[in-house]
This record gives sequence, C-alpha cells and structure tokens, in this order.
Amino acid sequence: MDISLLPGVNASLNAASAVFLVLGYFFIRQRAITAHTMCMLAACGTSTLFLVSYLTYHYFHGSTRFLGTGWIRPVYFAILISHTILAVVIVPLAITTLYRGLRGRFDKHVRIAKITLPLWLYVSVTGVVIYFLLYHFKP
Repeated sequence: MDISLLPGVNASLNAASAVFLVLGYFFIRQRAITAHTMCMLAACGTSTLFLVSYLTYHYFHGSTRFLGTGWIRPVYFAILISHTILAVVIVPLAITTLYRGLRGRFDKHVRIAKITLPLWLYVSVTGVVIYFLLYHFKP
C-alpha cells in the first residue's frame, strides 16, 4: 500500500467514527439498544483502526508541517492542540464507557457517556478538520 494514502484513510476513519457516534446517540434516544451497541462498537473499531493507521503513517513518514500563514496558523494549532490532548484523554474514557455498558452497569455507563460522547465526537470531527487543513488548505 502506498503510505501517502494513509492520511485520507485516517480522515475517513475519523469521519466514520463520528457518524457511528451520532447514530449510536440517536439509537439510544430511541431505546434501540442493540443498534446503539453496534454503532458504539463500530465507533470503537473505526477509532482503533485509525490509531493503527495513524501510527503506521507517522512511523514511516514522520510529521507533516503545516504551511498555512496568517490568521489560519493559530486557528490550526489551537484545533491541533485541543484535539491531541483530548485524543489522549478519550482513550481511557471510551474504554471505561464501553466496559460499563457491555457489563450492564448502565447507571455508571450513562454518567460517564455524557462526558465521553461529546469529547469523542470532538476528537473525531477535529481529526477530519486537521486533515483538510494540513493536506488540502492552500494558503
């Protein structure tokens, strides 16, 4: 596989994760528990695939510099920094949330899911934004 394709794959995986998260939320609001569970497991799977692909890309390619100048530069770095910090935070939150849901500890699951969902959604969406700013934004 051509390593240069991985950033686009990574953005697609982030986008898919965001879609699964939104669908999972929609399904739980409808009390469609099985559909909710499947969507959340799919979000976890796509996020895990993203992480493997992201690490593979950066192992072989290294980092990519952001070439934007002017007002977009601090905007990009604000998004990147918040995304990176929350990407680290979301891993134990997502694992704990999924564990509690799969173990039937729904009171604790709901409590932590109210924190996990918006953070995980933010990380997934900003991952796509970062990709577009880094690879498709032409200053």
